[in-house]
Amino acid sequence: MSNPFREDLVSRSRPEPCTVVIFGATGDLTHRKLVPALYNLAVDGELPPGVKILGFARREKSDAEFRTGLEEINRKVSRSGHDAAIWSRFVESIHYHCSEFTDADGYQRLAAKLDDIDRERGGKGNRLFYVASAPEFFDDILENLKGAGLNQAAPGCWARVIVEKPFGTDLATAQHLNQVVNRTFEEKDTYRIDHYLGKETAQNLMVLRFANSIFEPLWNSSHIEQIQITCAENLGMEGGRGGYYDKSGALRDMVQNHLLQLLSLVAMEPPTDLSADGVRDEKVKVLRSLRQWDTPEKVAANVVRAQYTAGHVDGTPVPGYREEDRVDPESMTEAYVALRLMIDTWRWSGVPFYIRMGKRLPKKATEISVHFKQPPGVLFNALPGGVPGSNVLVIRIQPDEGISLRMVSKIPGTSLRLEPVKMDFHYATSFGKSSPEAYERLLLDAMAGDATLFARRDEVEEAWRFIDHIERAWHESGESIPMAEFDAGSWGPKEADELVKADGFTWRRL
Repeated sequence: MSNPFREDLVSRSRPEPCTVVIFGATGDLTHRKLVPALYNLAVDGELPPGVKILGFARREKSDAEFRTGLEEINRKVSRSGHDAAIWSRFVESIHYHCSEFTDADGYQRLAAKLDDIDRERGGKGNRLFYVASAPEFFDDILENLKGAGLNQAAPGCWARVIVEKPFGTDLATAQHLNQVVNRTFEEKDTYRIDHYLGKETAQNLMVLRFANSIFEPLWNSSHIEQIQITCAENLGMEGGRGGYYDKSGALRDMVQNHLLQLLSLVAMEPPTDLSADGVRDEKVKVLRSLRQWDTPEKVAANVVRAQYTAGHVDGTPVPGYREEDRVDPESMTEAYVALRLMIDTWRWSGVPFYIRMGKRLPKKATEISVHFKQPPGVLFNALPGGVPGSNVLVIRIQPDEGISLRMVSKIPGTSLRLEPVKMDFHYATSFGKSSPEAYERLLLDAMAGDATLFARRDEVEEAWRFIDHIERAWHESGESIPMAEFDAGSWGPKEADELVKADGFTWRRL
């Protein structure tokens, strides 16, 4: 007897040939992430035969000029190195189309070019539109795709759209963009990308939880006392990023999307199946269960915002946030944020979740740490120091993807002395190869029609609903919710330490 569940898993892993149209093709994302991801898939033999890549941007370029620029960057950033022979075959599939994003005629010419590509390839008219432009052009691109009829697939084919972050800047703009997208493409053909969900360890969270009987029975408030999610970056506003960041801030740039997505994977209930909607239904429930910090008093008690002042990172002097290029000298935009979150469900009642994200911290790392409750200490109370800490499960998202478990062991010798030890798992060493880049997995999933690792409309809106309360409180509070400060190169402000200390905890040292 066949297993339909297993057949579903197999069928979802088959990406189909298509033409990938990248809007914003001269930008950094295309050169450093998207095209290298497609090239790496070609190196690994994962890219479906017949895939074509068509860059759409406003600068005048020939195919040859576009290809040369891509090759220069690919030599520097490709995960699998740069093989000249493979690149020479791969690059033949890359073409360039010059047009303003607002020019309707440019989309008519795009449609004609896509038809030519399909005839050359043999009639398979699948199209994957990747909106990687500046956010202010999202509406124009989507509306013009519809105007040219490119949102409608030929019989037996498909047309899908991937929309990059930021997906809105608040709930109202996210709802507007959702309306524009849904007027153009059906929800099943819309892929709101969050590259954190393409990282190997993020994908492994469900496997870790639901395929290991040593964890799932303990994954609740009876056994877990707190969970921390940390996203640390050692960079500041290099490369002119200050102009964008000063309008966004840590809360909207990272917490609203990446870190709330990780939170939902950690806290979700087991889905009924591994279908896209089965998984995303449970993630949405987590976001809807977040206790809302919807008054300035609640925000002040549960959220810390901060900016870094001048300091040293890796021994190099760096300026303070307000001295960075393109940052307002009187800016009230946070470059660091720490939050206490509560999830009002049966499983997580009373368990605090702590999220922190900051620029100019000592190192670059993203991790989730699950802190289990201490067992009764009656056996070891007489020992100096008692039991040295509780069990901590650490899921490292980047850069060294893996999982570690801290447990307590006896030190060898004639006396009874306890010490924490670590069981460590590294993806690269355990499986003998590096993990694929996040965009590699996500592009393949979009070609296969699998939206599991992409955000659904209601996910995006629920996350913004939670974030908007905090942003509103900050903007309306004046000086009643102060902007904390910390030295660049340190682990953040003392106010963030006090946030977790009030509950009897400390931040885990990375």
